[in-house]
Amino acid sequence: MAENREAAGRGTLSVVRTDADGITVLGLGGEIDHQSVGGLTRALAPADAAVGQRVVIDLSRVTFMDSSGVNALIAAFQAAEAAGGWLRLVVVPGAVLRTLRLVGLDTVVPFHATLEDALASPRPDS
Repeated sequence: MAENREAAGRGTLSVVRTDADGITVLGLGGEIDHQSVGGLTRALAPADAAVGQRVVIDLSRVTFMDSSGVNALIAAFQAAEAAGGWLRLVVVPGAVLRTLRLVGLDTVVPFHATLEDALASPRPDS
């Protein structure tokens, strides 16, 4: 397990990465904006880009996300799909969920209410 904290405009972004059973889980906390999004993109970089990465990003402790974060999630989803992998998000009600729904990300990337739900989901598109 690794943890990284990035400076953000008004706060920090914490990134905790765990790998288990071939699934990468990124637990994020704080704010994702143009100053802190680098921590997220670095954590998403797969060790082997040729292998389909399976990723769950837990946004339940994220308090703010701007378009930089949305773009990083879209890029991660596209990269995972292109390599035969998948991406799932854990999103709780609040400002981040409203932002992601506003841009329509919930129609493309599977959202789950809890980390347990995301990990237990039997299909990549559910």
